[in-house]
Amino acid sequence: MERLLLLAIATVLGFWPGVGLAGDLTPREIYERSSPAVVMIIGYSNSDQRGNGGTGSIIQQDGLVLTNAHVVIEEQTGKPYHRLTIYLKPDRVTGDRKVDLSRSGKARVVAFSQPLDLALLKLDGPSGPFPVLELDDSDRAEIGDRVVAIGHPEQGGLWTLTTGTISAEFENFNATKGKSVFQTETGLNRGNSGGPLLDTYGRMIGVNTAIARVAPDGLPITSISFSLKSNVARRWLRDQGVSAQEALAPSDTPTLDKSAGRSTPLPSGQTAQAAKSPAAPMIA
Repeated sequence: MERLLLLAIATVLGFWPGVGLAGDLTPREIYERSSPAVVMIIGYSNSDQRGNGGTGSIIQQDGLVLTNAHVVIEEQTGKPYHRLTIYLKPDRVTGDRKVDLSRSGKARVVAFSQPLDLALLKLDGPSGPFPVLELDDSDRAEIGDRVVAIGHPEQGGLWTLTTGTISAEFENFNATKGKSVFQTETGLNRGNSGGPLLDTYGRMIGVNTAIARVAPDGLPITSISFSLKSNVARRWLRDQGVSAQEALAPSDTPTLDKSAGRSTPLPSGQTAQAAKSPAAPMIA
């Protein structure tokens, strides 16, 4: 009888699998609310050869987009790709890329930090206002909290939804001062780079950044992915003169932040070994 009573209490409090606490949104509700502000980003070199692809989040109605630096910066030159294209989400994702990627515009890099793996883009067309994802306070999130990711995983669908939990937290990740991250077992793959990690209220608490997939001895690693905490991004944006709520007019010249040293993403398709790098950027 006592066991049944405890089970009933747990169910009422929302600890039953698949049932959220009062006010929590379902993954479907989070997707419907947040996915319109998630974009796809493709970079092209001077020779018009396609480079990295990734995900980004619109953080201002005028078209400011937050993503990872390794999505928009050429590894060989350390500079932004010659041409960047941003694709906006259609009302309905059909699985036909010609249809799903019909809304697009050129973008330029406003600022980037390779140590933090962050970049800020400005969408130059089409005109806004655009739907927005706000960067929330990541200190509210704790280990065990359920989270959702939206992105464009390699060999997966566009604007894919994956779910999971926060598994661990790290400060000064990969020996980079001020780089705090969440570890999550939410499904992330190459192409998810720069996309949002969302809590059960649909608030953006992280920028999906890296994955760990192979140990030094070649043993596969599963369910280990990393998201840069939103508070790190918020501080970096303030340093660029941009607020997540009230952005200032950015400069036309990209700004390189060297405050925390320099890091180099791995080439496309290469997987980091844990002995040399605990996690590899998710390069598509």
